[in-house]
Amino acid sequence: MELPTLTGTLDRYISEINQFELLTPEEEFRLAVRFRKFNDMEAAQHLVVSNLRFVVKIAHEYRNYGMKLADLIQEGNIGLMHAVKKFDPYRGYRLISYAVWWIRAYIQNYIIKTWSVVKIGTTQAQRKLFFKLGQAKKKLEALSQKNPEFAEIAESLGVKEIDIEQMDMRLSHRDLSLDATISDDGEASHLDYLTYDGDNQEISLIKKEEMELARKNIAGAMATLNEKESYIIRHRVMADNPETLQEIGDRYRITRERARQIEKQALKKLATALPYLGTEPPLLGN
Repeated sequence: MELPTLTGTLDRYISEINQFELLTPEEEFRLAVRFRKFNDMEAAQHLVVSNLRFVVKIAHEYRNYGMKLADLIQEGNIGLMHAVKKFDPYRGYRLISYAVWWIRAYIQNYIIKTWSVVKIGTTQAQRKLFFKLGQAKKKLEALSQKNPEFAEIAESLGVKEIDIEQMDMRLSHRDLSLDATISDDGEASHLDYLTYDGDNQEISLIKKEEMELARKNIAGAMATLNEKESYIIRHRVMADNPETLQEIGDRYRITRERARQIEKQALKKLATALPYLGTEPPLLGN
């Protein structure tokens, strides 16, 4: 038995899952025991497919959050499969009674994560408020025939008014896509009106390639130097805090003048190996 997928149309998926018959309590118990005792994956799949229709029903409750119904169903299915793994048939209740909590948890978690790149529900209380706020608004609006005040909503939910105000502000400001079109012809987007003073991608790529080529050439040029010359270039020319000629002379037990001559000789070698520099690198002072 294979699990139906949402690769096709939603109507086709719903038609497919409705073909799986609901299990009787006895059938469900027997399958759950087989899976629990013997890790029978076929029994587990049977438990899952027979309850997929309930996932669709629950997912419909969250269709007003701007998410694709297919995505909500997919997340709910994952919650159902997790519930099957955790289900204890010996407790005496039906699988769906236990699974509904996991199905909602996975769907709600997906909505909160997808709603905004900025976290809007970091605590359990905030997560509950995220899903209850809209329902409370509609209920109070139906009773009073007007938009309810934050204080009224807070009282009905038993939370602070500031919590209602903050969550309402978060729910009212979704993330803005820079690619979203804002013109009637569907061509202009927010991205078209952003200014950028830096190089375009083509120029940036050229500069990056030039820098990479320069690094390779410098590495090759440094390979032409002997040990003393290489040390002087690295610690005199390339260093943030260059050593003095005296320090180099002391290291190699040579005079300061001899260190200067080696430095000059090394720079000439680099200039020869790196003709694109055009001129010989300047000599440092003492």
